[in-house]
Amino acid sequence: MNLAEIALRPGKDPARAGHPAFRAAAGAVSNAAFQRMVAALIADLAQLGVKPGEKIVFRMTNSAEFAAAFLACVWLGAIPVLQNSQLGQSELAHIVGLSEPTLFLLADDMRDDPATAGLLPGVRRMIVTAAGLIEHGARPNSQPVRPRESGNEQLPDCFDAKPDTPAFIVFTSGTTGKPKGVVHAHRWLEALGDSNRARVPPQPGDVILATGEWSFISALGHNVLFPLRNGTTGSIMEDRAAPERILATIERDRVTLLHSVATLYRRILAMPGIERRHDLSSLRGANSTGEPLEDSVRKEWRARFGCPIWEHYGISEAQMVIGDGPGIPKKEGSTGKTWGARAAILDENLNALLAGDAGTLAFGADYPGFFLGYLGDEATTRATLRGGFFVTSDLARMDGDGYVFIMGRADDCFKSKGVLIAPRELEDAILGLGNVAEACVFPIPDSEIGNRIGAALVLRAGSAGAPTDKVTLASALAGRIAPFKLPHRVVVLPQLPKNANGKTQRSQVARLALAQ
Repeated sequence: MNLAEIALRPGKDPARAGHPAFRAAAGAVSNAAFQRMVAALIADLAQLGVKPGEKIVFRMTNSAEFAAAFLACVWLGAIPVLQNSQLGQSELAHIVGLSEPTLFLLADDMRDDPATAGLLPGVRRMIVTAAGLIEHGARPNSQPVRPRESGNEQLPDCFDAKPDTPAFIVFTSGTTGKPKGVVHAHRWLEALGDSNRARVPPQPGDVILATGEWSFISALGHNVLFPLRNGTTGSIMEDRAAPERILATIERDRVTLLHSVATLYRRILAMPGIERRHDLSSLRGANSTGEPLEDSVRKEWRARFGCPIWEHYGISEAQMVIGDGPGIPKKEGSTGKTWGARAAILDENLNALLAGDAGTLAFGADYPGFFLGYLGDEATTRATLRGGFFVTSDLARMDGDGYVFIMGRADDCFKSKGVLIAPRELEDAILGLGNVAEACVFPIPDSEIGNRIGAALVLRAGSAGAPTDKVTLASALAGRIAPFKLPHRVVVLPQLPKNANGKTQRSQVARLALAQ
């Protein structure tokens, strides 16, 4: 069944016509209005001759128009190619070269975006508006490409997709090289939608906010496709994520469920009294992803904001596959249990390890939520999907109860004096001191002991007695961490560099720290 039809079906119910599909700064967009928007865009795309299987590059930020255009393309069997709107021309050129699109869809405020200039000049560019598509370069106040006969457009029959027919493409963040195009099938929404609904069951009146751009699969699912499928409401935060903007949006839209990255929870907590500047009484739960969330951060959030943070582990090749939630008791240090996908901890020969042993995290490749492959890269697809598993680059262990403990990326962990150092463990201990906003542990190559241990800290504003060197940090951590895991070098930075997903870029942190 077509992914778009699944997402739009609840909004067709006449009893829900006036219920908001989205809330935004300009006001609510009702289900009825959103359905009309999708129908108008379907008609315009059909008028342009868009065919099943054609790829369409999106250059848009979060908006109801973005969601409507995405579903309109999928409805016709075309394949949206989503990428971060902040990418520059060289990065976009890589994506365009891989996908070979037949059309660009641009947000109105990105019509003069320099990154698209000169890329495939023969490919048409269309501006997406609530009324329909407008040719790029058309006169101001131009009408959409197809004259509107009425304001009551009906959805035509959709493309009859098979479960494994390609539906959309997202791109990885490119932390280990050029971004890879991840091709997802129509089956994705049912598989991941069921898993997410089981983990945090929706409630009537839920309003869900994800702070990331919808070009990332986590935000696309949590903020757009799952709320539509569940008959709840998505909250649209304008502009980039920042602590005050997130909390102001929660207050404005009466958000009940928040999805963000661990970095932003740390940044919010680093601002004294920020929770008292906004009415956050609507919030019943928050969700953290992107990188492991320290137990100290989770506890402080609960104490200050009065609601839990549930953690989940996600990957671009699926979405949420491990997590805890309202119905899963928390185990400190663990990200939770698997949902939908079957997890395994493997050795280098893909043999399953015993409970408690550390190894490579993998998942059964038979889970229908997994991707079809990497666009134009069969070799990497084969290297990742092998032996019946999707093999990640993360180290983890799993206990006898099925709880998974993420130790970090295999290339983040390192040995010092022959002992494996998992940065997350040390970072959690540092943040537990209460006067450090962010911490990043990294290796310093050393010919004698393999690696010395480095730590970069961002101190909380106004914090007294915060550690600023290895001596004061060792003293503060006494009894919390084994002596052989204490950092040999400590530097204080004003901020830690992040990628577009909000993840700390450990290699850049190391370069900055060692340059001091």
